[in-house]
Amino acid sequence: MRALFLMVLYAGLCYASAVTDKDNVEILMDNVLVLRVPDDQSTREYVQLSCGEAYENQPVVWKKNGEELEPALQGNQVKVLVEEMNGGNYTCHRGPDGEYLNHTVILVQLDPDNRTVILEEKDGHIHCSAPNYKGSFHCTWKRTRSRSNAAVLLVKAERNSEKISCELDADGSGILCQDASCPYREEQHQISLTIYIHSDSRLEAYTKAFYLREIVKPDALPNLHISNGKVFSWSYPDSWERPCTYFGLQFQVKVVQKGLSCHSDALILLAMTQETKYEVNIKSNKYVFCVRAQDKHTSGPFSHWSHCTVDKNKVDCNKP
Repeated sequence: MRALFLMVLYAGLCYASAVTDKDNVEILMDNVLVLRVPDDQSTREYVQLSCGEAYENQPVVWKKNGEELEPALQGNQVKVLVEEMNGGNYTCHRGPDGEYLNHTVILVQLDPDNRTVILEEKDGHIHCSAPNYKGSFHCTWKRTRSRSNAAVLLVKAERNSEKISCELDADGSGILCQDASCPYREEQHQISLTIYIHSDSRLEAYTKAFYLREIVKPDALPNLHISNGKVFSWSYPDSWERPCTYFGLQFQVKVVQKGLSCHSDALILLAMTQETKYEVNIKSNKYVFCVRAQDKHTSGPFSHWSHCTVDKNKVDCNKP
């Protein structure tokens, strides 16, 4: 399945077994037509299909979603009626019980496409992050409960008209992409991402544009430990780009009462530092020390918290 997806991951407007003479019909990719309909009225549209030039003089019979049509639909070139969002997979065969010859999938997209129901919206539909500037980034989305079986049809990713290769996650809820841009070069153009996802015959396109510097989120800080009873130190993530002088990080440190999480607003101490160590001078001997990182040049997303729980002389530090 993944190999098939990679073949169509970035298809252009290729030849499909269809004839389109309407402005609201587009060949999205091989054998896939998109019919755009108004979202504020009932629609009945005829779409013209072709089994292919090679079958011009053959006894062609059409089926929809594997079922014979009533009345029978015959001929190399036919018109099919699409009502509302009721598209489907139209296959052509050599005679009623003959061999499969070709197919065209008709998907329906609302125009303008402003009634999205397939993906959940939470600060946007698509969320992307990267652990460094090496060009690899990961984007995720979440289907709504009523559209949990929706499937990704096509992904288009590019920067300044240069295609970016992507691979679909096994569960269909994300993609891993690799941008070939040099990490030392200043970003002048955004990455443009479009996800085409369908639920039955309904197609929705989700877009996102961003600079890599906007989504770089360092991994959690490793090797967090304490020395001399009050000096905490840590290391840059192994995944972070080198040299650190060029790709510098800054660190937010936070101290909260023992038993609270690093996300708590009940602060004992909050500070920023560019050093990989911090000395805690507080009266309490029971607390949680938290630290996270962000790119000091862009002030982008913070990493997840790393923390140590201090209980008098006992210290327990998490290991990311």
